[in-house]
Amino acid sequence: MTKEPQYIEELSFGDSVSRAGKTRGNEYGEYGAGPDNGRRGRGRHRLIAFVAILVILALAGGSVGGWWMWDRHWRQIPITVNGTSMKVSVDMTLGRLLRDNGDFDAHPGNLVDVAGDMIEKHAGKPIVVSINGAAVRRDAIDSTTIPQDGMVMVTSGEDVTEDHTVRKETVPHGESIGIAGGSIQILKQAGKDGVHEYWVGKRSGKHVDKGVTVEPQDTIVVPLNPRPEGKKVIALTFDDGPSKYSGPILDILKEKGVKATFFDVGEECLSFPDAEKRMLEEGHQVASHSNTHPDMPTLSRDALRAEIIAGFSNMKKASGHVTKVLRAPYGAFGKKQWQETSDLIDMNVLWDIDTLDWKRPGAKAIHDAVMTGAHNGAIVLMHDGGGDRSQDVEALPGIIDDLKKQGYEFVTIEQLIKMAGDAGDTGDAGN
Repeated sequence: MTKEPQYIEELSFGDSVSRAGKTRGNEYGEYGAGPDNGRRGRGRHRLIAFVAILVILALAGGSVGGWWMWDRHWRQIPITVNGTSMKVSVDMTLGRLLRDNGDFDAHPGNLVDVAGDMIEKHAGKPIVVSINGAAVRRDAIDSTTIPQDGMVMVTSGEDVTEDHTVRKETVPHGESIGIAGGSIQILKQAGKDGVHEYWVGKRSGKHVDKGVTVEPQDTIVVPLNPRPEGKKVIALTFDDGPSKYSGPILDILKEKGVKATFFDVGEECLSFPDAEKRMLEEGHQVASHSNTHPDMPTLSRDALRAEIIAGFSNMKKASGHVTKVLRAPYGAFGKKQWQETSDLIDMNVLWDIDTLDWKRPGAKAIHDAVMTGAHNGAIVLMHDGGGDRSQDVEALPGIIDDLKKQGYEFVTIEQLIKMAGDAGDTGDAGN
């Protein structure tokens, strides 16, 4: 057997292995040399940079997302519930707060009968919830978040009384009418009947006396003699107008710079509307002297009320003026009249100087009656209608001039009462 040469094996394997290894070494090996090495290195660096950017973005995104979650959901804020401080998540809704805390022991009211006994538990009004004093509707509690430092109040609902019928009885009001001794009678409090109720439950059938549910309010009338402290005032008043004499009297008052009070008769207001309008335009007080000048105590209740109402109504028709101030004809207005008409008038104005001008005693007598009786808070009775009032027109300038010389200031009835305040003699309030 012929022995094959050794070199053939070496050429077939050894050289080829050696060359192959050398070639790979030259391309990727120890020297790092080769035709594609630079391009591949740059690609690897780009990959690393890209991955790094992705990591950074992921971390940044995670930080932003985490901050957003903390700010909108996880952050704890302080609130107060029924006066107790606590902390809740920033996204806490009112509904969840109530559910998590058992409605803070609040509960709906009950349905009760007319006697107050329970018919059905928790069938009354619902729990009442508010934030910072503002009530939250029941259908909005799950969509209402609680603000930081919010003050939440949770209270039980009110009980509801069963449907029932009510029988009412009138409780008559009392009265305290003091009119004696005062030049002015003032209504301090209007009378008002009270109410006594009896309830019958429709479900329970119970009958319950609920007692007086509206207290009666007494009619209170007091007499007053106004005496403004530190003043020297006097009120000129004229009855029975308007008439043809009202104009000359108004001319004198305007010339002298004096204000007065006119008590007009309703029917005369319609006859002389321009005179009444002038009274008001020039700053005088206008009040009622009835509609037809009757003796009021002789009238029935219905007739008396109709007379007063008509007087006020005709005044309003004539001049648009509305008042509840009255001077009863002849000053005749007693307790009975107050009882029957206290809802119609605020006061009845009398006088404490009667000039008796209606007797036509002469201008000097009228003048002297005023000067003799003049005092602080005096109310002078004169007339601008109801007859020949030429003597009043003649006497008036001297009355004004002489009172001014004595230091008097002229006021309306309204001004006199306001100036007096509590400074007034209340007369004999017991009568």
